[in-house]
Amino acid sequence: MRVGIVGLGLIGGSMAKSIKARTGHSVWGIDLDSETMMMARMCGAIDGALNEETLAQCDLILAAVRPRAAVRWVKDHAAQISRSAILVDLCGVKRTVVEQLTPVAEEFGFAYIGGHPMAGKERGGFTSSSEDLYVGASMILTPDKRTDMKLLETLQAFFLDVGFARLTFSQPEEHDRIIAFTSQLAHIVSSAYVKSPEAQRRRGFSAGSFRDMTRVARLDEDMWTELLLDDADFLTGELNVLIGHLEEYREALENRDAQRLHDLLKEGRELKAAAGGN
Repeated sequence: MRVGIVGLGLIGGSMAKSIKARTGHSVWGIDLDSETMMMARMCGAIDGALNEETLAQCDLILAAVRPRAAVRWVKDHAAQISRSAILVDLCGVKRTVVEQLTPVAEEFGFAYIGGHPMAGKERGGFTSSSEDLYVGASMILTPDKRTDMKLLETLQAFFLDVGFARLTFSQPEEHDRIIAFTSQLAHIVSSAYVKSPEAQRRRGFSAGSFRDMTRVARLDEDMWTELLLDDADFLTGELNVLIGHLEEYREALENRDAQRLHDLLKEGRELKAAAGGN
């Protein structure tokens, strides 16, 4: 299979490396950064540049760039995409992308499905990409009534081959609602947490809990501004819930209410245990 990858940062670069390491597929990539293109070629992550000629030959196209850039690229290149090709966007939000790309795919006759690989690192770019980023991860896909079983079987085989442990199916709205809590809220909390003056005076006093809380504060603010605004409705709701719970802890502390604080901590522990997982 001939795979085209748009964007060779952490996500796209890791996808290219995973494909070349684990399958016999050819990979054609494109990135705005010329140095990234050179590194991708030199390390064998791509077989060559994704251009008008190679794009027309691709069986699968993965758009691994920010939502607006993904939509813009697909609209600009839709005429060059083969009618037999499958397009999958790998954006971190789904509603805004799916709503805009579905009619484009229908107009030009190629298959399209929204996707989101549930894997990442706090540092981005091709230099941070790796062939094992997706090992054991979940790949989310958002099929609709036009998605046929053969397409899903093709994508399942492909994503499992490159290291994913499972495919998870979701609707775009459900995806964005859940991801607001599981990913986006954590990034906001981490960003806000490190703004305490104590964060600069913590040397010698920090351990695992501090590292866990601050890891994702080292983010790409351009990308995350776009992602958070695209999911602002669900994310605002999650923030309101969190703020409400924080107020309960603050009230218990201000009142020196040991029993209330104990109950809040116990409730959190029990909910974590019931939820299971990491």
